[in-house]
This record gives sequence, structure tokens and C-alpha cells, in this order.
Amino acid sequence: MEHTSFGDQRNATFSLNEEDHTLANALRFTLNQDPRVMFCGYSIPHPSEARVNIRVQTTGDPAREVLKDACQELMQMCQHVRTTLDNAVADFKKESSRR
Repeated sequence: MEHTSFGDQRNATFSLNEEDHTLANALRFTLNQDPRVMFCGYSIPHPSEARVNIRVQTTGDPAREVLKDACQELMQMCQHVRTTLDNAVADFKKESSRR
């Protein structure tokens, strides 16, 4: 769910249900690497709720697009980590079988 100011798409708060610090902190980190982002932060309204609010303020681009780009960048990072891990496990198994 997105909460924006009427007419100002540069600033928005996004509520992500069924999420916690794991995704929120990774998105915050990724968003803060983007030069289009002026401010990014997140909060969890209550510990018993599985919901995260992410606030994004940009230099001019729509906050929704910047968040979408950050999600895609985060997916690429995760895919790189997965590929690197899979290759390392395969190399380890190959090396272990030689002994």
C-alpha cells in the first residue's frame, strides 16, 4: 500500500505487509545508495504487527519508480550472492571428492 501526498509523487510512504527488518533494512540500504534518494527510512509500527513502513523522498523522480528500481537492484544482488554460493559449494564438493 502506498501513501503519497496528493500531487507530489517525489515523497511517499509504502506499507509492506508480512515483512520485517530483514527486507526493510536491505531496501533502506539499497535506496540510500541511489543518488535520486534524498531520504529513506523505515519503521515497524508495532512489534506484534508483521508490517513495515518505508518512507522515500527523492530529488524529483517518482518515489514509486525509485522503490521499484531498488527492489530490482536488491533482487540482482541476491541472485549474485546465490550464484556465488552455488559455485563455491560446487567447487568445494568437487575438491572434496578428489581426496
